[in-house]
Amino acid sequence: MSHEQRQISFGLIGSGWRATSFLQVARQLPDRFRVTELVTRNPEKGHRFAQQWGVRTVRTSAELTDPDFVVVSVDRMAAPGVIREIAARGMPVLTETPPADDIPTLRGLIELVRRGARIQVAEQYHLQPLLQAQLAVARGGLLGTITSAQCSVAHDYHGISLLRRALGLGVESATITAREFFSPLVAGPDRVGDPVEERSVTSRQVIAHLDFGDRLGIYDFADDQYRSWIRSRELVVRGDRGEIRGSQVRHLADVRTPLVQQIRRVGAGENGNLEGLFLRGLTLGDRWLYHNPFLPARLTDDEIAVATCLVGMSAHIAGGPDLYSVADAAQDVFLTLMIRRAIETGGTVITEPQAWA
Repeated sequence: MSHEQRQISFGLIGSGWRATSFLQVARQLPDRFRVTELVTRNPEKGHRFAQQWGVRTVRTSAELTDPDFVVVSVDRMAAPGVIREIAARGMPVLTETPPADDIPTLRGLIELVRRGARIQVAEQYHLQPLLQAQLAVARGGLLGTITSAQCSVAHDYHGISLLRRALGLGVESATITAREFFSPLVAGPDRVGDPVEERSVTSRQVIAHLDFGDRLGIYDFADDQYRSWIRSRELVVRGDRGEIRGSQVRHLADVRTPLVQQIRRVGAGENGNLEGLFLRGLTLGDRWLYHNPFLPARLTDDEIAVATCLVGMSAHIAGGPDLYSVADAAQDVFLTLMIRRAIETGGTVITEPQAWA
């Protein structure tokens, strides 16, 4: 059996909304993933999770048995202490985002890694199928030399992560300007479900320009975009020979031959298809940009990304490459903080490459 196909076991610390994504992946793919224990200090919550998800729940991390690694899915204030506690026991850690929200604490976690702790970050957005396909086009040369990217897909460090990947950036210096805008918006669904009445909320939108000299990143996100029915999400990547805008790719076959193609989803379960209900992959013309490695499981795109994080973490602790390093996460958080500073001061913020490079 290949490394990717063996069953991966993990402990899970946390019982919030985000932790349920890991539980759902394990439920849908029991041959691939197993939750050894779920740690929650709340006995009532533990009983409820045990009943709902069929997992063993415990009150402290000391009761974890012997998983391949531990997923830390707690709030950002508690996460650094939990990460240090698990790392001190010699157990690999896959931590939810962000691992910390201030630079000194992030530097402390990076120092732990330098001393041998195995810590990776579950930054999943770039692993969602459409984003994987879009980034594959951007990296594949079809657009020529990448010059700019506009990300209106995810908030804060998630959006910055996507911008850096689309532009092929590490820790280069940046000149940052940013503003926030407030406007009325009819509320859409929330974590509980669909709206039951029309209600107006105040939407906060942040637009930031990050000038890296030869490449421009534009961050544009409103707090309501994840669930709003009337606010879309889009990634635009431009090069000297073409651009991606959402699922549309414009490029040149030669100087006299412009082409417009669509990234298309290939799935099962529609129009009378009896194979199941799952995503098979994404194509551009006759080229496959993305193959779903978890079919025929019924997973959302975000759950596919979470499952990919779990596989990547397993490969990392077996000697493979970083899934998403703490240093990468630190750069995303750092640029997010610099955007906030630009908003607060109303001026221009110029960053320098950070030591974690």
